[in-house]
Amino acid sequence: MSEEQEGQAQPNPQPEQPTNTSFNQGNPFQPQGGGFGFGGMQQALPNATAVLVLGILSIVTCCCYGVIGLILGIIALVLAKKDKTLYNANPSVYTEGSFKNLNAGRICAIIGLVLNIIYLLLYIALIAMFGFGVLTDQDAMKEWLMQMQNR
Repeated sequence: MSEEQEGQAQPNPQPEQPTNTSFNQGNPFQPQGGGFGFGGMQQALPNATAVLVLGILSIVTCCCYGVIGLILGIIALVLAKKDKTLYNANPSVYTEGSFKNLNAGRICAIIGLVLNIIYLLLYIALIAMFGFGVLTDQDAMKEWLMQMQNR
């Protein structure tokens, strides 16, 4: 070595670590992202449970003049659309169970929406046929039905 190089500190070369690339390659349970922190775990879709509950409630409340269930069904479908785009963007981040709950809630919301629309149209037809006053007065309704039977 020359005199100039002896006075300078030599960089300490790090010994190369052997890399074993075959470790856990075939293991399906190996978490992605190293398994540390939040990056390696799958998470539930944020609104999957809410969509399921709102979808079921839209079916149950279809007899409330069709308005409450209609609102609940629309909210459930909007939330389901947001969560479905999240899932489609990166399906490996979210659990399959939450996606199934999302689809079940979406189907319930569609069924509830259809039932609520049918009930609302039926109620509008009854008001158009009998008038609102006849629907509130039972005696007037009985009289109108008797007139229809005697024709």
